[in-house]
Amino acid sequence: MRKSLVRKRKQKIGLPPGSLVHIGERKAEEVRITLINFNESTLKEQEVANLDEAFAYLDQNTVSWINIDGLHQVELLEQIGARFQIHPLVLEDVLNTEHRPKLEDYDAYLFLVLKMLFFDEATKEIRAEQVSMILGPNYVLSFQEQRGDVFEAVRERIRNKKGRIRKAGADYLAYALIDAIVDSYYAILEQVSDQIEFLDEELVVDPTSGTLGKIHHFKREMILLRKSVWPLRELISALQREGTPLVQKSTGIFLRDVYDNTIQAVDTVETFRDILSSMVDLYLSSMSNRMNEIMKVLTIIATIFIPLTFIVGVYGMNFVYMPELKWHWGYPTIWGVMIAIAGGLLWFFKRKKWL
Repeated sequence: MRKSLVRKRKQKIGLPPGSLVHIGERKAEEVRITLINFNESTLKEQEVANLDEAFAYLDQNTVSWINIDGLHQVELLEQIGARFQIHPLVLEDVLNTEHRPKLEDYDAYLFLVLKMLFFDEATKEIRAEQVSMILGPNYVLSFQEQRGDVFEAVRERIRNKKGRIRKAGADYLAYALIDAIVDSYYAILEQVSDQIEFLDEELVVDPTSGTLGKIHHFKREMILLRKSVWPLRELISALQREGTPLVQKSTGIFLRDVYDNTIQAVDTVETFRDILSSMVDLYLSSMSNRMNEIMKVLTIIATIFIPLTFIVGVYGMNFVYMPELKWHWGYPTIWGVMIAIAGGLLWFFKRKKWL
């Protein structure tokens, strides 16, 4: 089924700014709240029944990562907004899952919107899920549409004290989450690259009408991929330039690396778009060549039968004074002449390399 490029938002019509309405597909039956609270020496990881349990761990000496899976319970967002003094427009954007990646600075916290992508092997489609993050002095709040993400490697680094994540602050945690999302883009690009290679081989060997449909399918997927990756470049660049005290200078060095990876991902997406566009031209050219081959065969057959038809027409007139009509060897002679003409034409076409 064709994916809509624009989400319907009629439920928001007429409502004042900051009205909390979930816009998008409901992808989770139940909301799950997970907490990871850590510093260099301690770690607490658990799934909590309510936000009050998570709020109890907020402390200046630790970093708290509160993750929400499922966005349909508006009351939870209202509770988070009241606890962290989050602007209603931010909460409204969290519930609107059709935002492009962006960064907004609210002094006391940073609000980030990113797109987490997955490749469906069965349908060959790229699925996008919005991830919203709020970065505060000692906490990171992340909001996902459903369970399942690309952050498990980050969780493992926290559990096993790998790298500097347990020694750094909330800004480094936010960087690690952004880096995990960008790294996942490369896995998507590798899978798309494999599909494009298969498509290119099919296009050269045996293109069909279904081949053109596959090309247009991946062109649409590239539109979705570009919408997710291209604005992320601006987000990371702005995150380096903002000069906010929420992001330490040491973390900015790592953000530059993510920025470079994002640029490379954007270039790869643009390359894929160019390849797919050229594939359409190649398909049309291949179909035209195939039609030319068919027309050439039909033309050769028609050319062979033109003199044969002339001979048959002459001897089909049945005039009385046609001497060949009563000749004993007339019939086989005419056959011999027609076969010689057909063979001569075939030899001529072969010599001209038309066959």
